[in-house]
Amino acid sequence: MSSAIAAVSEYLGAFTRNDPDAIAAYVSDGFRNEHLSELGSSCVGRVEYRRRLPHFLAAFADRRYSIVDVIEQRRDSCTEVAVRYRFEAKYEDKQIEIPGVMWFSVRDDLITKRIDTWDSLTFLKQTGQHD
Repeated sequence: MSSAIAAVSEYLGAFTRNDPDAIAAYVSDGFRNEHLSELGSSCVGRVEYRRRLPHFLAAFADRRYSIVDVIEQRRDSCTEVAVRYRFEAKYEDKQIEIPGVMWFSVRDDLITKRIDTWDSLTFLKQTGQHD
């Protein structure tokens, strides 16, 4: 396993530990967190990302990202890692399982960019917010 894939895997695994500092430790100071799903919210910078993590961790109890597939591509300035995942959690006492894809840019074993696309409609249906 390459160091970029290891960094991404460890980052996703850190979400199970309820520790915002541990999660934020995997991202660079200028980290760009982009959400392409309608219900997602983007931000820039490790400090802002860290500030938002407690809300996410509180909203999604017993959360876990399972990597379904991973692809790596090396570039001159960084390594790109694409991950197809399943996100499982409890949201307002409802068990959810959401598929998605994240595209990471990794430099010096830190994540500099994450683009996340997940199935918003499946989330709304599983949480009873859509028929």
